[in-house]
Amino acid sequence: MKHLASLLALTWLLAASASVAEFDHTHGALDQLLKKHVTDALVDYPALKADSEKLDACLDEMAAVREADFQKWTQPQQLAFLMNLYNATTLRLILDHYPIKSIKKIGGFLSGPWDQPVVRLFGGTVTLGYVEHKILRKKYTEPRVHFAIVCAALGCPPLRSEAYLADKLNTQLDDQGEKFLGNARKNSVDARNRVVNLSPIFKWFSCDFEKKSGTVLKFVAPFFPADAQAEIAKGGYKIFYTDYDWSLNEKK
Repeated sequence: MKHLASLLALTWLLAASASVAEFDHTHGALDQLLKKHVTDALVDYPALKADSEKLDACLDEMAAVREADFQKWTQPQQLAFLMNLYNATTLRLILDHYPIKSIKKIGGFLSGPWDQPVVRLFGGTVTLGYVEHKILRKKYTEPRVHFAIVCAALGCPPLRSEAYLADKLNTQLDDQGEKFLGNARKNSVDARNRVVNLSPIFKWFSCDFEKKSGTVLKFVAPFFPADAQAEIAKGGYKIFYTDYDWSLNEKK
C-alpha cells in the first residue's frame, strides 16, 4: 500500500512538472476571456463574473509555474506572463468586490487595493504593488509596462482585448502606447499654449521614463499622432499633468 501511495505521489509530481514545463505561452484561455468580455477597453463585469471559473483556471495555471522554470524563460515570455498575471488578478479582485464604483474602494486607508495579498506567484502570495514595483519596475528596464498593466480605472491605459504574447510583445506595447497617447481625454498637445497635457502616470513613474529617454517628453513624443509629434519637435513645450479618473472601467 505504501509503495502504491509513493508511486501515485511520484506520478502526480511528474505530471505537475510536465504541466509547468509546458506552460501555455499563448495564454490561450486568458486570451479567449479577454476577447469575450473586453470591448474598447471596457469590461463586462457581470458576464465575466459568470465566467469566473475560467478566470480562476487561468490564475491556477499561472500560480503553478515554478520560479526555477520562470527563470529559464526569455525576457519577453517573463514580461508577458507577469503583465497577464497582474491584469488577470486585478479582474479577479474586482469580481471579488463587485459591484463597486472604483478599485480604490477596496481595502482601507493603510492597506489599499495594491496592498492586498491576492497574487499567487511562485508558491507564495504577494500584492499587486509587489509585482509592479519589486518585479516589473525593478528587474526589467521596460517602461512600456506602464502602458500594459491596468488597474481597472478609466484613467488607465486601455485594457487590451487579448493577452500579451512574447512573440508579439514589442508590437503590442508600442500599440498600447499609441492608443494611450492618442486618447485626447488623457493625453494631448495644446499648440496654442505650448503645453503637453499628460496622464499623471507619467508623473508618478517619471524616473522610469527618464531613465529610458532622458526626459518624459522625449519618451512620450513618438507615441503621439504625427501632427502632435511635429508640434513637440518645435520645442518650448511644458508638461501639465491632468486629473486621473478612478471610475471603474466597466462596460455599461
